Amino acid sequence: MSWQTYVDDHLMCDIDGSGQHLSSAAIFGVDGTFWAKSTSFPQFKPEEIKAIIKEFDETGTLAPTGLFLAGQKYMVLQGEAGVVVRGKKGAGGICIKKTGQAIVFGLYEEPVAPGQCNMVVERLGDYLVDQGM
Repeated sequence: MSWQTYVDDHLMCDIDGSGQHLSSAAIFGVDGTFWAKSTSFPQFKPEEIKAIIKEFDETGTLAPTGLFLAGQKYMVLQGEAGVVVRGKKGAGGICIKKTGQAIVFGLYEEPVAPGQCNMVVERLGDYLVDQGM
């Protein structure tokens, strides 16, 4: 299965038959290389991805300044140190899950709830971990 298929079929899917979807999603390698993204994924800056990767290696680096993606600032929320980073911005937010080889991004806006985004992103991340990815 291609990485784009994971984005299209597993991240941008209908959430629990509700007709709701993430607003955008992407998968990067743990080195920051781009693998696949939805057409709506924001135009990010390489230094933003580097800062996110650093957060997985040194938990707490983003909390003082916030998480930035495409110049948009997200307040960093609880996550799972070294594995999951979550952020909130207005009526939306972001969930990022790190696996052995990949970093899975999901962004959402209302009416999608934070927990729904977390479930979609973390479920795919857990699957990739189980597959040795």
